[in-house]
Amino acid sequence: MADQFEMIKVADECGFYACYATDETYHKDLWTMFAAAAHQTQNIRFGPSVTHVFLREPTLIAQQLATLDEISGGRAEAVVSTGNMAMMKQYHIDWAKRKPLSRLREAMHVMRTFLDEGTIDFEGDFFHYTGLFTAARPVQERIPLKLGAMKGPRSFELAGEIADGCAHALSYSREAYGYAIEHVKIGAHRAGRGTASLDLGAWIVTVVSDDSEAARRAARILAAFYVPAMPAEQLARHGIDQADVQPMFDAFAAGDVAGAIDLFSPELAAKLSVAGTPEECAEQIKRDILPAGINHVIMGLADAPLVKVFSGQDIEGVPPITGQLRLVADRLIPALS
Repeated sequence: MADQFEMIKVADECGFYACYATDETYHKDLWTMFAAAAHQTQNIRFGPSVTHVFLREPTLIAQQLATLDEISGGRAEAVVSTGNMAMMKQYHIDWAKRKPLSRLREAMHVMRTFLDEGTIDFEGDFFHYTGLFTAARPVQERIPLKLGAMKGPRSFELAGEIADGCAHALSYSREAYGYAIEHVKIGAHRAGRGTASLDLGAWIVTVVSDDSEAARRAARILAAFYVPAMPAEQLARHGIDQADVQPMFDAFAAGDVAGAIDLFSPELAAKLSVAGTPEECAEQIKRDILPAGINHVIMGLADAPLVKVFSGQDIEGVPPITGQLRLVADRLIPALS
């Protein structure tokens, strides 16, 4: 935890907008961590990306958000989705047969109401409340609630229709981001609103180092673990046929992590990560991500210790996260300008 707090403090000092964490049992609890980090920082914002509406009840998410907002002095926000498909299986939740997008739409209405008014009476298809209230009140007039989307098109359209933005995970090609933004705009038009005020985010596996080859090796290992969560449609938008990566999926399923990584070619990894020197990363972001209309780059930075945890492999030449944050602030962001 001390290492994580140091990362967050350095990000705050460097002027980064926000620090996000995934609300999953695989990791340490983000709500407790961010509440503690709020007292060690000045400006950086905090929130889940994503929290989910199958394992967490939406009024409880709203209560946690409002409490974090008060603790942080108005620096909380959230990206909400249906959750990690693989984790749903581990919980024996057949989410696909439970109208996930309808549940998400209803949960967003519940959270918005409970955050804004502090009370709720509601009779929906998934959630039911009578006279429910909370003393947890946010400092911000309106805590941003964004949607996490990946498959589409309906998830992107829902974000454009009802949310304050869309955090789009695991896409890197111009085609994939163009598809996402196109459907966000369709949803916004349907709701009679524009997209200028929406937070349109791109979550990307990123490794930044002056040793470009080491950065790419580390990114390849981390990206390999994320690819099995990508639906076939999303792979196709990167020019990847699921059949080409199915042997890797099978190796992961059999517990053969080293074999799975070996089957994930550097060429495929380059399509699904941003890695290299700060200037090389900036060039890829300018070429493949920003032209589609993305206005928020969320960097999932990885260093050698994280690679070791995931794969057992040692990678030299990759700075710690704090060093990468400084490289991004000092060289990558200026290169984007």
